[in-house]
Amino acid sequence: MNLTLFDLDNTLLPIDSDYEWGQFLCRVGAVERDAFTARNDAFYQQYVAGTLNPVEYLEFAFGTLKRFPRPQLDAWHAQFMQEVIQPAIHDKARDLVESHRQQGDLLVIITATNRFVTGPIAHAFKVEHLIAAEPEISPEGEITGRLVGNPPFGAGKVTNLQQWLGSLGKTLSDFERSTFYSDSQNDIPLLSAVTHPVATNPNAALARHAEQNGWPMMQLFPAET
Repeated sequence: MNLTLFDLDNTLLPIDSDYEWGQFLCRVGAVERDAFTARNDAFYQQYVAGTLNPVEYLEFAFGTLKRFPRPQLDAWHAQFMQEVIQPAIHDKARDLVESHRQQGDLLVIITATNRFVTGPIAHAFKVEHLIAAEPEISPEGEITGRLVGNPPFGAGKVTNLQQWLGSLGKTLSDFERSTFYSDSQNDIPLLSAVTHPVATNPNAALARHAEQNGWPMMQLFPAET
């Protein structure tokens, strides 16, 4: 069995689901638009620049989720999936995932975005295994606002993957072929760790690195999206 890993935002999706979730909360009136948007935009620009402090961002994101009861959050997320995510899932992305499924690969979405936002998206792609930032959940099922473990961001993706594989009694070297699709220079540590890195819809920094290192590049979406 081979291992195939997918980043999510701007890789399988032509959008950043974390950022769009924040915009959605503004649209439904869940948060104060101006203050939230300013903070959310600042974090997103840090992510694009590769300077994001993931713990600081996740404390902001989870603190926002903490303010609402879980049934309300789940209802909003169902609306978010229908209005934002489903229209953004392209056939070429579905086909890429399906091609690896047909080959019998072990499929994993690995993302710095939190599990509350990304769990239903992984389900929409029919990918069972998800490595994501983990919000602490109370015994009553509510989000507490705290982060569990280390965020899978940058080199943290490698650490989180190693831990997850360890729970299966495996290591990365157990797979003859390991593939990772990602769009961002933030993922160079994990791209460098697999046998088959693929720069997918790459941003400028990753495209330069991929060209220098002879990594294949692919474009799932039109460059302007």
